[in-house]
Amino acid sequence: MAMPHTSDLFQEQNLKLAVSRRASLADDSQTTAFRLVDGEADGFHGVVLEVFDKIWLVSTLGRRLPALFREVQEDVRALYWKRLDQDQKETPQWVWGEKVDAPFHVLERGMKIELSMQSGYSQGIFLDQRINRMHVRERVKPGQRVLNTFSYTCAFSVAAALAGGITTSLDLSNPYLQWGKRNMEANGIDSASQYFCKGDAMSWMKRFAKQERLFTGIILDPPTFSRSDAGVFSVQKDYDRLVQAAVQIAEPGGWILATCNDRRLGHERFEVMVRDGVRLAGRQLGKLTHTPMPPDFMDEHYLKSIWLDLI
Repeated sequence: MAMPHTSDLFQEQNLKLAVSRRASLADDSQTTAFRLVDGEADGFHGVVLEVFDKIWLVSTLGRRLPALFREVQEDVRALYWKRLDQDQKETPQWVWGEKVDAPFHVLERGMKIELSMQSGYSQGIFLDQRINRMHVRERVKPGQRVLNTFSYTCAFSVAAALAGGITTSLDLSNPYLQWGKRNMEANGIDSASQYFCKGDAMSWMKRFAKQERLFTGIILDPPTFSRSDAGVFSVQKDYDRLVQAAVQIAEPGGWILATCNDRRLGHERFEVMVRDGVRLAGRQLGKLTHTPMPPDFMDEHYLKSIWLDLI
């Protein structure tokens, strides 16, 4: 019988250690989606493993799935694999277990979010925003108006609506907005009681400013780069203008969550751009607070999150 390769034994040991580090998340019945392996921090170079309610998704920088993950794991429903490639964004490939062809739900602090293994490069939720969504639910009071720009599948909007907020979700993609409506309904929220706007976020915020439509809370979570009929948006060049536009439609005493996952934009430079946006809008900043990444993200702290409390 062939003996296991030394590197394979190390990977098995590292996986066991990663599982033990996330034991509290794995045992939380109200949260069924989290990161189980986070690259170098867990001893896996170029490998990320995310758990979606007993469905494992392994993402790799390399073109091969590590042998360890080709073996069926106990109490795992299915394993999918995709390459981490921003230039060729591929749908995850089924490897073993059940073929999950239909959408399914995961829980985040009891909030239901619809996911899909057939939806392309992204499955419906960004796990690194878990703490920020928790803070949204804690901040929002019944009846307050919350604007969610670049809303994707509207997870932030659902969090605000569960707290009693009246949300407006903006996105360039109508299919994602429809996905957001399904997320609302899955949580017992009448999607007709919330607002969904298709189009460019900057254009909509300028329109809201002309209408003097103000919001208690505004969420800015843009992609690193986007193109629309209104033009091109880049976080490295335009984030200060994005903050400026948001501040101009924020109520007195309102708040803004400014986030960015562009690894090329450092934390200090990001804060400077955020502060510049407030200054350009002619408003005063009452408080600025940084939010850490969730504890299951142990490798690079790439996500920058700043809460702005305005006067």
